[in-house]
Amino acid sequence: MTSTPGTAPGGQSRLRRRAGTAAVAALLLAGIPVGAAVSADAGTPKTATGPQGQKLTVSATTGLDPAGQKVRVQGEGYGLTNGIYVALCKDNGDKRVPSPCLGGADMSGGSKTSQWIVPPGDPYEGDLAQAFGSGGTFDVEIEIAQKGDGLDCAEVACSVVTRADHRAAGDRTQDVRIPVAFAGQDPGDGGGEGVDVPAGTISYKSAAEFTTAGKPLDLLLHPDSKKLYVGADNLPDTADVDERGLHVLNPETGTSESWISQAPGSTGALRPSAAARIAGPLPGDGVVYNYPLRGVGSAKSGDEAASGVWLAGPTITDIAPGTTPDTVLVAQGATLSEIERATGTATRTLTLPGGTQFAADPEWGALWYSDFAAGKMHRVDLTSFTVSGSFDLPGGPGGMAGFTETDPATGAVWVGVDRSVLVFDAAGTLVKTLVGKDLARDAAFDTASGRAYVVWQDGGDLSDPANDNNGTLTVYGIEDFAVAAKDLSLPGNHSQAGAASLAVEPGGTTVFVTSPAEGKITKLVRQVSPLVTRAPADLTAEEGEEVALTAEAEGAPEPTVRWQVSTDGAQTWKDVEGATESALTFTARTAQDGYRYRAEFRNDLGTTRTAAVTLTVTAATGGDTGGDVGGDTGGNGEASNGADSTGSDGATGGDGGTQTSGGSTTGGPDSTGGSGSTGTSGGSSGTVGGSGSTVGGGVAGGTGTAATSGGGSLAATGATVMSVTLAAPGLVGAGVLVHRRARRRTEGATLTS
Repeated sequence: MTSTPGTAPGGQSRLRRRAGTAAVAALLLAGIPVGAAVSADAGTPKTATGPQGQKLTVSATTGLDPAGQKVRVQGEGYGLTNGIYVALCKDNGDKRVPSPCLGGADMSGGSKTSQWIVPPGDPYEGDLAQAFGSGGTFDVEIEIAQKGDGLDCAEVACSVVTRADHRAAGDRTQDVRIPVAFAGQDPGDGGGEGVDVPAGTISYKSAAEFTTAGKPLDLLLHPDSKKLYVGADNLPDTADVDERGLHVLNPETGTSESWISQAPGSTGALRPSAAARIAGPLPGDGVVYNYPLRGVGSAKSGDEAASGVWLAGPTITDIAPGTTPDTVLVAQGATLSEIERATGTATRTLTLPGGTQFAADPEWGALWYSDFAAGKMHRVDLTSFTVSGSFDLPGGPGGMAGFTETDPATGAVWVGVDRSVLVFDAAGTLVKTLVGKDLARDAAFDTASGRAYVVWQDGGDLSDPANDNNGTLTVYGIEDFAVAAKDLSLPGNHSQAGAASLAVEPGGTTVFVTSPAEGKITKLVRQVSPLVTRAPADLTAEEGEEVALTAEAEGAPEPTVRWQVSTDGAQTWKDVEGATESALTFTARTAQDGYRYRAEFRNDLGTTRTAAVTLTVTAATGGDTGGDVGGDTGGNGEASNGADSTGSDGATGGDGGTQTSGGSTTGGPDSTGGSGSTGTSGGSSGTVGGSGSTVGGGVAGGTGTAATSGGGSLAATGATVMSVTLAAPGLVGAGVLVHRRARRRTEGATLTS
């Protein structure tokens, strides 16, 4: 190790250096922009090229052990004036910071989750860092795993990267990346690189506002008829019309299809009645609902009035479907009853220690009864109709009542209290507390997508600094409780005039949210930024071979695609003219060797790009371009140069020679070039047929002298040379060729002596 000026070499200085560099370790790999695309086949060692011609190679890149395995990382051509780090990081795309990185920086010299490479003689050379070899080379191993330090390569794209070390953090000239995939991952998938938002980002936007249902209190999207049922009260300041009742709306347009404003009261006579809470759907169409104070009604679209019964006892505080099609469960304070809808007769009754609100889940055989005043929740077994457990609601007694809802997929119960949502599993164990900035007012579940939707409603009291009159919609995963969509602000949705409620279309494509204070229902539609479902792979082709790159993505709205090409190692990109389909097909040319290609998908929410792939173009093999092809592409003269013969007009060597469409001629076996005359003739014919060909007499042992006409290639090796007149019409953006291979005859090619 070489000591720094003014520092004695040895263990103490090393410890000080470790401590000093450890201070910056937290930031070392938090900002690693990346460059360079991959140029090898998946499943084999891959090599990438950096902006200054650096070569980075990783020994294994697909099917990696998720638990961890060592990979060999080699480099050459790196600058000898800068140190670099080698690590596995989240790949955020071209010229974007990859973060987080697995293991951070290895500042101890022992973990090997990353490596530090420095110029020879660097103060850190030794235990902490390894020196570059001759020509900026290195050869190291790092241990990489699918998960660690906040990184999960099963959920995000990951790459092995190099970058300048912390002493030159802004230097992007050392950035190179190679994507990797662990066992069980398809290397062609991965979602792509989100440009403005991460690929597959879900959000909701307001698509319409419905104001045709008075003051909306509760919602149900009927599973069979697909109609939107709205329980509503009157909104006094909107019109002279009393808008109380059950409204049926077209969920697409919000237009009213039916309005059931009357239901039987305590005497059986019909009267205008609000629909306070919807219990559930009736088969085919219609709903069961509660109307104040003790009414249980049912109605469907087109009915003139609801049918119903009026119960004795206290006011109904909650209602839900019963255990049979003809019954409903009703809470009247701390009394829980199951009643017959037709007669109002209670078939079962249970008195609890207290409570007002419940959620029934017949599939799981449970009912959860919340007593917010006492800070308790009781579990009722629906078979025995007895209390089977009692649980504390964290936060203590007196919490503001929000909601009690069950997740039909898991049997869990979600309870909104104040600014929190408490999630209990089916056994009553608290498994998660979700905290919001507003009051938790309602929840709905979509089993198709595995999502839970929570509406948070502002308190509406602007004397409280926590209030701003704006609510929020949050979407969670029901398994991991992670936020599954961008939070959506609900301007003006506050609780001063009633609690907000939700309805979710199966699949989660549409969500309806009420705002009682505004007298409206907001229709929200889901947007998804493009997510790559099929990505192109690196490709090797021969000169003149037709190739195709394919990419696909999903999103909402449906994303459009355009293909892009880079001719400078992924440093700059240009659109390929007219390339707006999922497949990009063209004819490979040697000039395109090393070109990078990517597909860019766009919709209203964002832009996502596939990882760049590399086209490698090799010379065409001689077997396809030998005598037969040469004969087919010859000029007027079809005579071949036999043994001991001299070439004639337009002659093409029958066994060994090829005449290109440029008009050059090569001698056959044992042919005599006439002391270089064939070479001269080839040059002349090249002038007639067009520049760009190289000829050589005596390809198969002849004695002719080669002549070059206009900087051509390949004729001396027996390979076909594509005519400029054939290639030019196929050119599109950045030199891409989209025509198919063709054979053409060049008429009038002659030899001159």
